[in-house]
Amino acid sequence: MANQHKILGIDPGLACTGWGVVTAVGNSLSFVACGVIKTNAKTPDAERLKTLADGLDALIAEHAPTSVGVEEVFVNSNAKTSLKLGQARGVGLVCAARAGLEVGEYTPLKVKQAVVGYGKADKTQVTHMIQVLLPTAKLDGLPADASDALAVAITHAHHAGKTF
Repeated sequence: MANQHKILGIDPGLACTGWGVVTAVGNSLSFVACGVIKTNAKTPDAERLKTLADGLDALIAEHAPTSVGVEEVFVNSNAKTSLKLGQARGVGLVCAARAGLEVGEYTPLKVKQAVVGYGKADKTQVTHMIQVLLPTAKLDGLPADASDALAVAITHAHHAGKTF
C-alpha cells in the first residue's frame, strides 16, 4: 500500500484565509476538513496577521499535515491589496516552515488548471469540481476561500506527489 500523506492547502487573505486538508494515498484523495480563518477589519494589521498565524499553527497541530500547499499572490491593480495578500501569504509560509513542513507554491492559474482543467475558471467552477473530486467535502455555508484552499491542496498532491 502506498504511503498516506496529509496535505494542508492555504488560500491566503488578510480578511479571510481559506484552509483545506486532504489525505493522499497514491492517486486517491480524501477530504479531511476545511474552513476559513477570519480577521476583524477594525483591528490593526499586525493583530490580524497574528490571528492568522495562531489559527494556522492550531490547524497544523490538530491535523498534523506532512506538507503544505500555498497559493501565490495574484497581483492586481491595487498595490495595497496585493501587499496585504502578500503579508497573509507570508504568515502561511512561516507557519509551515516553523513546523518543518515541505511547502509547495502554486499560481492561481496552475491551481485552476489542476482542478478544473482550465486556467481561467471562475470560483463557481472550482467549487463544483471540488464537490466532484471530494464528494464528502462539507462546503455548505463556507466562503469560496475554503474550496479554493482544497483546490490548492489537490494541486499540491498532484505536483508534490512525485516525491511522496
